[in-house]
Amino acid sequence: MLRLSRATKSVALIGAAAITIVVMLDLLMPATWRARLSELGFDQVLAADSLFHRSKSKQSNASVIVVDIDRRSLEAVGPWPWPHATIARLVDAIAAAKPAVVALDILFAEQDSRSPAALARALGTLTNRSDFLALADTLPDGDQLLASVGRKAPLVFGFVLDPEGRRALPHVPILVRNQPRLDSIWRASGAVAPITKLTAAASGLGALSLPAESDGVVRYVPLLVAVGDQLMPGLSIESVRVARGASSYLLQSNPVTLTTDDLQIPLSADALLRLIPQPSSPHTDRTISAVDILNQPTSIARLAGATVLIGGSAPELGGLRQTVSGPLVPSVQIQADAIEQINEGRFPRAVTHSETVAILLLLAVCVLALFASIVFSPLLAALFLAASILLTWFGAVLSSFATDRLIDPLTPSLAGLAIFAVASITSFAATRRREALVRRRFEQHLAPAVVRRIVDQPTLLKLTGERREVTSLFTDVEGFTALTHRADAEELVTVLDHYFEGITKLVVEHGGMVDKIVGDAVHALFNVPLDLADHPRKAVDCAVAIRSWTESYRRSPAPQAIGFGRTRIGIETGEAIVGDVGLSSKLDYTAYGDAVNAAARFEAANKALASSICIGPTAAARCDPKSLRPLGNINVRGRDEPLAVYEPWPADWSSDMKEQYRAAFALIQSEPIRAAAAFDAIALTYTNDPVPKRMAIRIRTKTS
Repeated sequence: MLRLSRATKSVALIGAAAITIVVMLDLLMPATWRARLSELGFDQVLAADSLFHRSKSKQSNASVIVVDIDRRSLEAVGPWPWPHATIARLVDAIAAAKPAVVALDILFAEQDSRSPAALARALGTLTNRSDFLALADTLPDGDQLLASVGRKAPLVFGFVLDPEGRRALPHVPILVRNQPRLDSIWRASGAVAPITKLTAAASGLGALSLPAESDGVVRYVPLLVAVGDQLMPGLSIESVRVARGASSYLLQSNPVTLTTDDLQIPLSADALLRLIPQPSSPHTDRTISAVDILNQPTSIARLAGATVLIGGSAPELGGLRQTVSGPLVPSVQIQADAIEQINEGRFPRAVTHSETVAILLLLAVCVLALFASIVFSPLLAALFLAASILLTWFGAVLSSFATDRLIDPLTPSLAGLAIFAVASITSFAATRRREALVRRRFEQHLAPAVVRRIVDQPTLLKLTGERREVTSLFTDVEGFTALTHRADAEELVTVLDHYFEGITKLVVEHGGMVDKIVGDAVHALFNVPLDLADHPRKAVDCAVAIRSWTESYRRSPAPQAIGFGRTRIGIETGEAIVGDVGLSSKLDYTAYGDAVNAAARFEAANKALASSICIGPTAAARCDPKSLRPLGNINVRGRDEPLAVYEPWPADWSSDMKEQYRAAFALIQSEPIRAAAAFDAIALTYTNDPVPKRMAIRIRTKTS
């Protein structure tokens, strides 16, 4: 079972709150904002889809050609608008190649005013002379010329949606079955249609209007629009119908589909076709300049059997639109993309119950982001989140590629990143707080390397309490109470500051932890808060270093001037309870147990033993016996039986003197008088070591 630390629980709670806020924000977000985010996600999914695009089995072999009225054509033929006769000549040249259909992405809302017939009619109307009107019937008429091309090739003209348009649109046969619901269809009360002469000659009529999103980008092409109560097709689908030779459309429900010929198109409620972004190279490959058609008839061979669209990339035509593919895409190229997409059977649309799926996906990514930030290290968490987001995007692209169903991966990805950022910041703050707590608790009591290890691996530390074996070390200054009465306060504090600094430094250097400083005493622990190998020996080594340093320190001018006493040390090893104890505002990491109490008793026993270091039996048993000299058995409060205690050998004792001491100690039980005499002899040799002399006194006192 996974156990979470307090900091991790805080991260989890804050992360869960953040997920709730993110989900609520997504639910309460204005529909236009949510739609825009989704559309940006769809853009990237469809762009990736197009890289792996593969035509479906019902793809048509029909090609799509764009005849472009570009800048070069305007320079060669003349400025825009061209006379209808010029456009008729262009369409007539195209019709000679026998295309499947010719669709014009140009609105012919007004009669041609620049042809000879139009000029004669205008003059007759102006002068009220009937002979000019009669003459007009014999002169070339641009509108009539354009309409007559309809006998050579099927023509599809376009109209635009306009609430103020009042011209009636010709009827396009759309049969409706079972009342399909198109609640979001693009609807207008009126439209601007081509002149009657052209619509009468046309084989089809489709909407030229292209809907732009709130960011101004054209992402959709209408398959159907509503003009008042009349359903009308878009230019792209109408061109496909005419090219296939179908006579009508069938619109039906369950599911909503639009059928023409053998082509069945699934419709969403808005009857729009989501465009798949295309690179610019296909546009170039399928495009022929209008001037080349007019001047080089050999270039029309490619048009045979093709769907031909006429439009313009020149800015003068006003047909440039911003799309996902680029900022200035001619509307005729957008219509051509839609036709190719329809022929290939690609109809991307949102998945069923898209809002529910979006919320579930968002929630899943957010939970994974929170899980990663809690369970893994920052680097692994970032990699896990990146993998989760990549998997989300891969699934969305695969769904688009395989089923034409669109899933928005952008909103969940952004939400996941937001949750990860919140969790990371929270975790960072908790980590910094934990590190500060650890440093505040231990940086003055432990070696820097140990503190760094605790900070890096906080699970190693149990502040709540645990049983563990420790070695306790107590120090005390001999005659300190009397010293406080005779020494100047400022001088004493200065001496103590340097004294404690020296001792704590030695404790830390030997791997110990300074538990507390009380009066003149220092309490140190070894094997806490982390495991310390061979901790009894290291505590004894520390005691020897303290003894050596304090003897040197007390002979320096300031301590010597106030008569600073020697340092006595007690050491013992045993089980203790360690952990934080105290109030929430003042916690103390300390230890409780017999070993701690015994070390304090052994420190006090130095006075009777005349020793500087008194080591208890458990700690002594864990050290090299040759490194310690026995001090005999002493009675300790709280213990029924006497305890054997030891002290490290003085540094200046030779091997012979150590053997002499051991021999004298071995006589204590069998021949105490001889033992006392032997210790007296040793004391005469080492006058600066009071222990042998005190041993002799203790033996005589005990035997008397």
